[in-house]
Amino acid sequence: MHLPVIKIGNSKGIRLSKSLLERYKIKDRVEIILEKGRIILKPVPEARQGWDRAFRDMHKRGEDNLLMPDAFEDESPEEWS
Repeated sequence: MHLPVIKIGNSKGIRLSKSLLERYKIKDRVEIILEKGRIILKPVPEARQGWDRAFRDMHKRGEDNLLMPDAFEDESPEEWS
């Protein structure tokens, strides 16, 4: 596939088609990897992608316990109101 390099302000860039963006799930950012004469664009996954499934799996295994208490012994909820 050949793409034209276009002027964007004082820089230059390329435009990716909607179908490419959808196919590779590119949203707002890409990672650029420079490798042996190549430029590789890699989609950056959305933050917290897959966390919902991971939390459900943790719950099923009983691994979703608190690591520390909600309130410390010398702390009262009134201090935060």
